Amino acid sequence: MKLSFPHPLIILLVFIILAALATLIVPSGSYDRVLDEETGREIVVPGSYQLTEDKNASIFDTGLAIPEGIILGADILVLILLIGGAFYVIEKTGALQVGMEALVYRFRNTQYLLLVILSLFFFLGGASFGMQEEIIAMGPILVLLAKKINYDVRATVALSLGSALAGASFSPINPFGSLLAQKIAEVDFAEGLFYRLIFTALVFVIWTGFHVRWGKSKLIQLDKVDFKPAKISGTHAIILTLTLAGMILMPWGIIQQEWGYNEMSALFFVIGLSCGLIGKMGLNGTARAFSQGFSEMIFAGVLVGLARSVYLILEKSQIIDTLIQAMFQPLEALPTTLATIGIFFSQGIIHGVVPSTSGQAVLTIPLASPLVDLMGISRQIAVLTYQYPAGLMDLIIPNNGGMMAVIAAAGIAYNDWIRYIWKSWLLLLGIGLISSILALLWFA
Repeated sequence: MKLSFPHPLIILLVFIILAALATLIVPSGSYDRVLDEETGREIVVPGSYQLTEDKNASIFDTGLAIPEGIILGADILVLILLIGGAFYVIEKTGALQVGMEALVYRFRNTQYLLLVILSLFFFLGGASFGMQEEIIAMGPILVLLAKKINYDVRATVALSLGSALAGASFSPINPFGSLLAQKIAEVDFAEGLFYRLIFTALVFVIWTGFHVRWGKSKLIQLDKVDFKPAKISGTHAIILTLTLAGMILMPWGIIQQEWGYNEMSALFFVIGLSCGLIGKMGLNGTARAFSQGFSEMIFAGVLVGLARSVYLILEKSQIIDTLIQAMFQPLEALPTTLATIGIFFSQGIIHGVVPSTSGQAVLTIPLASPLVDLMGISRQIAVLTYQYPAGLMDLIIPNNGGMMAVIAAAGIAYNDWIRYIWKSWLLLLGIGLISSILALLWFA
């Protein structure tokens, strides 16, 4: 009998159990922390690590972490539900179908250009404000687009979610990644900006080109696709305009108004309700569509919560600092290039334990900065060797709830996602490593 690959829920439960078992093996310890007035965050004090009383996670603690993780992710869960519900309402009005058909017809002879524009949109979203969870509700749209142009749905996810994560990883302006790390490391933002932008552009071209080229579905189409012009009615035009306005307002609110998940949730709830009424679905029809959207998205939201449960167990047991101390301390004695490579891969491993890029920056940059000082190299190396691997790991680690939720919403199994993405992921990882090593010469 052929064994099936584990369900995403089972994968995350296994990670929760592994995290609990790790607390029985790894001793508890912690660094002292102080408030950084410039960033408003607590950062660790280098050299302050000390062992503490072991706080092993019991069976009860492990079970309790599951609902606690979901509760901690309540703001993201609400965002997923409300945006998902809103898009479901918009889909029920028929505007989404008509708009997609019109878009495909417009690019019927230049589908590659459509995919490049799609990738650029999400790449810039990731680069500017770390877009990820916002893509979850777009899963059905990506599936629809893939079917319309006969592309592998995994390719459309790679050109949306993947582009956003690649953009966030290599961006010099991501406030939750590079900018935060540079502030903590006390380095000038303008220093090496041109160098960073070169690799940002290179990554966009390579990533987009790879998936546009290899994403074309290999399935044989029995019937030739006949592209027909789609007529967009006045009602559909208003609904699509409102939807587009919401997608433009969201990054503006995040960047300019410091919006959080609640503001984004409220925005799309209003847009969804308005579109339902404009689409003549009525109050009851709109409400029913919202509830159907909730049911479609609830699983994706739970995955995000379970991913937080893994981190919660490790944090409460105080073994995260111990793991980081064990990884960074041996690097002090290595030659500069080897130490740079060591920091790079250590940061990648650490992100599997701390799946928050901003949280990882606060935790590791205060330790990596004095480490590179001892090696006599620029602190920009500490930033780059954190930024690249941390962002790229989000593409593959199961305890990144955002990624797991997006592929679940698109109907993609985790093993199928990894089978498709691993070559291009290794390619970007290699570019990040090369950039980190060449930076030793650039910032010398």
